[in-house]
Amino acid sequence: MAIPAVTMPDGPLPGWKILVDYRDTACSSMEGPLAAFEFYINGSADAFIGPGCEYVIAPVARYAGPWGIPILTAGAQAHAFNFKYPNYATLTRMMGSYAQAAEALWKVFEEFNWHRLGMLFHNNDASSGMGNSPCFLTLSAVLEVFKKKGESLTPNINYSFDEKNVTTSMLKKFLQKLSSNTRIVVVCANPNTVREIMLAADELNMVSSGEYVFFNIELFSNLASASSKEPWKVANDTDERNERARRAYSAVLTVTSPAPEKKEYLEFSDQVKELAARKYNYTFEKGEVVSTFVAAFYDAVLLYALALNATLEQTNNTSGSLDGVALIRNMWNRTFQGITGEVVIDDNGDRVASYSLLDMNPVTSKFEVVATYVAANSSLQFIPDRPIHWAGGRTTPPPDTPECGFDGTLCPDNSIPVYAILSIVLSSVVVVLAVLSVFIYRHYKLEAEIAMMTWRVSWSDVLPPGGRLRGSMHSLARRYSSGTAYSDEGASLPGDRQVFTKRGYYKGCKVAIKEVDKQRIDLTRPLLLELKKMKDLEHDHLARFYGACVDPPHCCLLTEYCPKGSLQDILENETIKLDWMFKVSLMHDIVRGMHYLHGTDIKSHGALKSTNCVVDSRFVLKITDFGLHALRTSEKDSKAHSYWTRLLWTSPELLRMQEPPPEGTQKGDVYSFGIIMHEIVHRQGVFWLGSGVEISPKEIIETIIGSGLRPNTGQHRSCEAEEATELMRRCWSEDPTERPDFAHLKGAIRRLNKAQESSNILDNLLSRMEQYANNLEMLVEDRTKDYLEEKKKCEELLYQLLPKSVASQLINGQSVVAETFEQVTIYFSDIVGFTALSASSTPMQVVDLLNDLYTCFDSIVENYDVYKVETIGDAYMVVSGLPERNGTRHACEVARMALALLNAVQRFRIRHRPHDQLKLRIGIHSGPCVAGVVGLKMPRYCLFGDTVNTASRMESNGEALKIHVSPDTKALLDSFETFHLECRGEVPMKGKGILVTYWLLGEKGDPNAQKDKPSLIKSQTQSSESGSLSHLTPFRNRKDQGSRSSSRRGSGVLTQKGNDLIKLEKEAQPLLQNIKIQRQHSDPTEPVINGVTDSEDLDKVNFSNPISLNVNSLSHNSVSHGQPRVKLKDCQMNTVGNHNKAGNNNWIAKMPTASSFDNGCKKNNEHLKDYSSVPLLSKSETLNDSIV
Repeated sequence: MAIPAVTMPDGPLPGWKILVDYRDTACSSMEGPLAAFEFYINGSADAFIGPGCEYVIAPVARYAGPWGIPILTAGAQAHAFNFKYPNYATLTRMMGSYAQAAEALWKVFEEFNWHRLGMLFHNNDASSGMGNSPCFLTLSAVLEVFKKKGESLTPNINYSFDEKNVTTSMLKKFLQKLSSNTRIVVVCANPNTVREIMLAADELNMVSSGEYVFFNIELFSNLASASSKEPWKVANDTDERNERARRAYSAVLTVTSPAPEKKEYLEFSDQVKELAARKYNYTFEKGEVVSTFVAAFYDAVLLYALALNATLEQTNNTSGSLDGVALIRNMWNRTFQGITGEVVIDDNGDRVASYSLLDMNPVTSKFEVVATYVAANSSLQFIPDRPIHWAGGRTTPPPDTPECGFDGTLCPDNSIPVYAILSIVLSSVVVVLAVLSVFIYRHYKLEAEIAMMTWRVSWSDVLPPGGRLRGSMHSLARRYSSGTAYSDEGASLPGDRQVFTKRGYYKGCKVAIKEVDKQRIDLTRPLLLELKKMKDLEHDHLARFYGACVDPPHCCLLTEYCPKGSLQDILENETIKLDWMFKVSLMHDIVRGMHYLHGTDIKSHGALKSTNCVVDSRFVLKITDFGLHALRTSEKDSKAHSYWTRLLWTSPELLRMQEPPPEGTQKGDVYSFGIIMHEIVHRQGVFWLGSGVEISPKEIIETIIGSGLRPNTGQHRSCEAEEATELMRRCWSEDPTERPDFAHLKGAIRRLNKAQESSNILDNLLSRMEQYANNLEMLVEDRTKDYLEEKKKCEELLYQLLPKSVASQLINGQSVVAETFEQVTIYFSDIVGFTALSASSTPMQVVDLLNDLYTCFDSIVENYDVYKVETIGDAYMVVSGLPERNGTRHACEVARMALALLNAVQRFRIRHRPHDQLKLRIGIHSGPCVAGVVGLKMPRYCLFGDTVNTASRMESNGEALKIHVSPDTKALLDSFETFHLECRGEVPMKGKGILVTYWLLGEKGDPNAQKDKPSLIKSQTQSSESGSLSHLTPFRNRKDQGSRSSSRRGSGVLTQKGNDLIKLEKEAQPLLQNIKIQRQHSDPTEPVINGVTDSEDLDKVNFSNPISLNVNSLSHNSVSHGQPRVKLKDCQMNTVGNHNKAGNNNWIAKMPTASSFDNGCKKNNEHLKDYSSVPLLSKSETLNDSIV
């Protein structure tokens, strides 16, 4: 929008063409400089507009200075950018600086005679790598300006937090600390966080008292939007919280940039919104006005145009080169009318900005401008008839220090006289000594124990689990070694370990480590006392508390480790059989532990559930996760499934509380035990409601709160189960007073199993162990079977990834060392025109094409002594001669494979383009190479050496549907004396110079031999007496005969009548365009066709009629003693086989696409069939000139 404005006829640069190139720096200190370097190296940058991020503009501005390129931005407001030389010599700031905002704040403090302030602001966590936040940079400027003005800020009253991790309790702690040092608090954070701060301040009575004032620094807000006028209001929050927030914001004054109210700016705002919606699909809020931060970039372009115009007039520049220094001089110390109003750039290249002070109108509950700071003359101008409304009903601003000071030292001493105090003290001492003499020793001992902190654990004393990590593999060989990876040490059974429990060793004991999600732990006296009590707790059914580590960043709790997992794990493990005695034993253990816990100073658990009941190696159930609630964190995301699942054990009266106590209640623990009893008896999971009933945990909790829903107890056949059901119903009674205590439950549970329960603890323990041991043998057998199946799958997968000999070495635990092979043959191929074919096809069609093609190729490769190395896209790489050496046979194997692949690709049909022919280009080279396994996680068998490069270049320098052979491979193939090769000539080869290369045409005596192009040949000879017609049969591999037939029919066929006449019907005539017929005089049995001499063109023949070719000298004798040929350019007739006694000869006819014919060779005396149509060559298609 700015470019058309400055280049219009009445603009500063009329008729100019200004080119704009844009790069998104993504606020990255790496991307920004790279983009600047790119512009500078290309010589395409006369000025930089932006970037706006502080950490991006800093390096870009440092480079722009030496380059002499002006850089204009609405960012770079940090205090460090005030000092332009020598780092930021060409930087111009269009939005002022944080220091100017600090000056405005100072003026307000000076107006109300305030000299002390505290700061509470957002800053990015140091570990995030995002650098300091704009709030940190803003308040750093405030700190510098206040110090410059002579105000010394009291230490320890500046607190920062990360908005991502801050909680309401943390904000309250910060405010409480601030309240003991200051009454004026400067806040900087996003609007939602500022709202939470004010709600916390309201809870601490810092608003209603009227003694505190909060300044909100919001330099980038949009005052015209509803959210800025009513920041206290959140649409999706409750009315009660919105009302509290509105009341809290009565103590807030906001310092922000003024919003222009000119008609031109409102029109500009509408144009920006229209452009954003049309070009970038971004919609502004209804009634929202575009921020001045955006408009500042518009003014930046306008300032640059004005300065450029002035520079050109001063220098009379006609060369087109721009002087950046001269441009800077004309931009600074300049005043002009911008879209945001009058823009004044001072001699330091900074805009002289103004700021507004906003206060909430108690009638409209909207923020209004009550004063304006004019930076030009450093004055604070209050708006008439708009007084500031102070919180708490005050009519005057509160002082920054209480009347008696924060510690009361400023007030006169009105204390009681000394003699009166002495009298009171002496009298009190006599009474107190009489009462406390009994307890003094006990108290001293308790304090000494607290001070000793016997519970404290040093992280260095906590050792990781001993032994080798299970499942770790140090080499590829060990990964597949059945002797190491699957040893007895690594085997485990269900219930033998807790997968999600962090473990360690402390003083020789195996402990469970529960991390505390706190960066720092404040060791208050109540916490120290609770830790001491936890350390002293010892009971057979309570998990022992070993201690706590409070050394950041390893804050954690150490408790007894129970390897069998939680009670919930055991109940959900169907392989563990639990009879009634076992179930009652588990319930009895819980009751014993809870009865003891309720009698201690801990008093209640608060989070009793089956996941907090763990089972040790002797199958003794123990209760854990009680006490120390200040160090335990619970999930508060009400949208999470786990949040509602965790509440399924919570009693209804606690669920109905807004803020339930974290330690819970004793009656709440009884309710939780009733839910656990239901889990144990039914083993259907927590809060089972019956078969087929599926309700989410959230719905269950809501129903419990509303109508008192309880689990389904079902019907029981045994008396014991009925008694247990009645007991659990009493435990989860709606009225807490009707629930029994654990002393009563202890006797009730004992009566449930009176017949089997023994008073001997050892007998009970042995009974449990025997029952569980009965399942172990079956479990071991099942796991062993699973292991063997997985091992077989891994080995099969490895055999597919690597050569069998290499894979076998790895499976046997042997290391595979890279090996040098003296001579191998490497095959490369790709599809000519594959890129264009892929571009015109969908991705799924390309996948289907490659899958079909490589499935065909792989089935052919299996028939040869070769190894497929890899396929990348349309490239296919095969090698022979490694890892098993095969003498010189590798060249023969690869050559035969290449002929077979070339033959197969000519018959290959593309699903989505059945009329297109894939054109395979093949290159073969022989030589030495090195091969070995590379990688551990995804091992690959790779080849290295110049032979690989040369084979690849043979392929890339080849031609479609041809096999390009190097001289080395040709020499090896000549030794077999069976292959047809033709010299291609000299070919320049990268890294090799000029090489004489060859085409591989076929192999003698091989019916699958592939010559240059498929061609037409006659089908079968007949005796001169026979007048029947013989028909052509397509060329196919013998194993493929009779497997396919074409779906299309046609009328163009090649026929033979008698023994010397071949007739091409009219529709097949285009096949003979540009065909040359040559006579081979060296073969006395070769026929002469229709009297046409050597090298005479068939173009002389009139193709308006069917063409007759008279084949002479074609007799039984000639067929039986040789292979007569009619040599045609781009087509062929060839006989195969010897004359048999019946006088019948087997003939093969090859067409351009052999798949369009029926399979098999046809005998004489068979009638002509209606064959599928033959795809005809177009006039523009040129085939190779090779004679085949």
